Amino acid sequence: MPNNRVQETAEKLIDNVEKVIVGKREVIKLVMVALLCEGHVLIDDIPGIGKTTLAKAVAKSVGCAFRRIQFTPDLLPSDITGFYYFNQKTSEFELRPGPVMANIILADEINRATPRTQSCLLECMQERQVTIDRETLPLPRPFLVIATQNPIELEGTFPLPEAQIDRFLLRLKLGYPSEPEEKDILLRFMDGDPLEYLENVIEVEELRELQQLCCKVSVEDTVLDYIVNICRATRSHPGVRLGVSPRATLGLCLASQAWAAIHGRDFVIPDDAKRLAVPVLAHRLITDLQSHLHGRTSEDVIKHIVDNLPVPVEESEH
Repeated sequence: MPNNRVQETAEKLIDNVEKVIVGKREVIKLVMVALLCEGHVLIDDIPGIGKTTLAKAVAKSVGCAFRRIQFTPDLLPSDITGFYYFNQKTSEFELRPGPVMANIILADEINRATPRTQSCLLECMQERQVTIDRETLPLPRPFLVIATQNPIELEGTFPLPEAQIDRFLLRLKLGYPSEPEEKDILLRFMDGDPLEYLENVIEVEELRELQQLCCKVSVEDTVLDYIVNICRATRSHPGVRLGVSPRATLGLCLASQAWAAIHGRDFVIPDDAKRLAVPVLAHRLITDLQSHLHGRTSEDVIKHIVDNLPVPVEESEH
């Protein structure tokens, strides 16, 4: 059964990443959703919480080209995309490809770079192509950006523009580990970094096959209506200044298909969309001033919407 294949491979990858990341299985599972959708991930949390380690562990678990880009205020767009240079030996201009020419890109501390440098990723993330000196080149597939971000309250950061935030399928937070988990981290890293010994458990071609299988997961009309109603509710909610885009609606549907496949199903149920609504939608909407003053976050708004929206029940009977 195709969906069992997705489930087995996902479990294998998640178990592999858990050799490094302690106590964050649900977060790793969401990253697997992004891999299956070929969607980008924004990991937003304070420094030292394991954002970069998680991204590296996922990349090492997939046998594909991986590049890490450390974003700094002096990073230039050409440092990411690449550039043409004149080769004096051949008397010709030759392309020196940038680190974006890979399957998985770790954009580390993306909000430390200037808006101009941040925006050079827009074309790459949406069109899966890069333009260098008026020449447009396709990026290798699959192509996935895993970006880490420090909270904008910290000094030396530049908020990501809404247009770029909307390109991320998921925004995730790791949070602090529990006391037993923190002790387990100490024990696990005491004899060295387990990331160095991590092996890949899935190859690029297999990942592409699994992505195709996820696209075949069925979504009944009533579930499609439910997904659409969740997204449309953000545009009329009294605490929201700007609701989510149709790109977000599509992202919630694709993510729900992948989530269903990871759990061994070939059909989507409403609970899939309900579970993924916060990580897929919350970062894409802008709350109004009153919500901000009363401490209501975009996550609170999404939770309020899904808690009060009628859920179709007949689609769970398969």
